[in-house]
Amino acid sequence: MTTPDPSSRPVVTVLGAGTMGAPMARNLARAGLSVRAWNRTRAKADPLTEDGVVVADTPAQAAQGATLLVTMLYDEESVAVVAPEALAALAADALWMQMSTIGLAGTRQMAGLAAEHGVAYVDAPVLGTKGPAEQGALTVLAAAPAGLRDRCTPVFDAVGARTVWVDGEAGGTRLKLVVNSWVLAVTEGVAEAVALAEGLDLDPRVFLETVRGGPLDAPYVQVKGSMMIERRFPPSFALDGAAKDAGLILAAAAEAGVDMAVTAAVLAHLTRASELGHGGEDMAATYYAHSAQP
Repeated sequence: MTTPDPSSRPVVTVLGAGTMGAPMARNLARAGLSVRAWNRTRAKADPLTEDGVVVADTPAQAAQGATLLVTMLYDEESVAVVAPEALAALAADALWMQMSTIGLAGTRQMAGLAAEHGVAYVDAPVLGTKGPAEQGALTVLAAAPAGLRDRCTPVFDAVGARTVWVDGEAGGTRLKLVVNSWVLAVTEGVAEAVALAEGLDLDPRVFLETVRGGPLDAPYVQVKGSMMIERRFPPSFALDGAAKDAGLILAAAAEAGVDMAVTAAVLAHLTRASELGHGGEDMAATYYAHSAQP
């Protein structure tokens, strides 16, 4: 078998090498793609060199001549600041896979920015947290014209276990907001149940054991509930990030004329927990907004 010439491989640029972006870049390199990465704090990206990723000092340097661009940054503002420099440096006929969660307004803004630079745009946020990102087991929620989809496959297959294609403008983002509304509701519901059990002098482990394996159970119930009971919140999905996403959900709901009272309450509790100093911990730390327990 002939080994492919590395110079003939498409170059993938990953902007953002944080909790999600770094393992995604690593998995792209392990899949045999030629990968460059940039991160605002370079020290967070430097370990990627051990996996063959070229770490650049600037977004333009990372994107110079690349044919595929992936953005995995914190929010709309972060993408808006970084993307123009990278888009201007890409190769002709390049493709931008915008995989950050930036809401409907942000997605429309970035699609317009891509059009200004003559770059094809794919809306592709992901479902999953740190563990699935490390395992290459994310779910990609993607929207793009049919003619672009095959070009995305090498990237999506490397970072994810499943790709869900959604028709329509910002289809991936619309689905991501819907799913995240459910994730937030489940986590907040578990926090209330755990706090209520403790308030009623009931061991909350009895609650988890009672629902275990039944129709009321879910992996999130057991995982997040155990974190709350043990008061251990290593960040898989940081609380401040969850609050950011809750705000994006509410903005989309307002545009659609949908009442999202539960999400509004979730955001209030996430904000309270953040004000108590738990913003960098896992979103399960929303528990602290409900409980008087230390």
